[in-house]
Amino acid sequence: MNPFALHLMRHGATERPGRLWGHGDEPSSAEGVALCVERARGLDFARVVTSDLSRARVPGALIASERAVRHEIDRRWRELDFGHWDGADPAHLPEQDLARFWSDPQGFPPPEGERWSDLHGRVAAALDDVHEPALVVTHAGAIRAALAALCGLDLRQGWAVDLSYGAVLTLRLWPGKTPSAQMTGLLT
Repeated sequence: MNPFALHLMRHGATERPGRLWGHGDEPSSAEGVALCVERARGLDFARVVTSDLSRARVPGALIASERAVRHEIDRRWRELDFGHWDGADPAHLPEQDLARFWSDPQGFPPPEGERWSDLHGRVAAALDDVHEPALVVTHAGAIRAALAALCGLDLRQGWAVDLSYGAVLTLRLWPGKTPSAQMTGLLT
């Protein structure tokens, strides 16, 4: 089978950047939305898939409308659920708890939040539904989970990928029983 492009775009900056926005529906700023729309203009895709959260959904809908392609909302592309930390400024969280989470989000998830394996599992399932050139507008954690699922990156390698707001990571996918991918570009 022939490979096709999968573009993973991180949503634009939120109205209150720097906080731990997981499942909280914090919108992107107008500038953040405009950046995503602009970055999508040079990409080739047949559909747009977004998280159901407005910071990804709104720019994705605008991109799909501008390109006259279908827009699908899939909540599996949501960010990691930060539980009680959702929306918190990391500077106001217990330093030791936050450090343990960043070093091992599987073993030390946020209080009442999601483990890394939960995020990885739902993103891997969402990837199974991608069979044509697509743009996915999503979140940094979901992009890192996609890299783990498709490219075999471990947690440390995934965290090392810099995903600024509006970043686009392009992967070439080879369909099959176990999809495989090759990274072909990163736009920041």
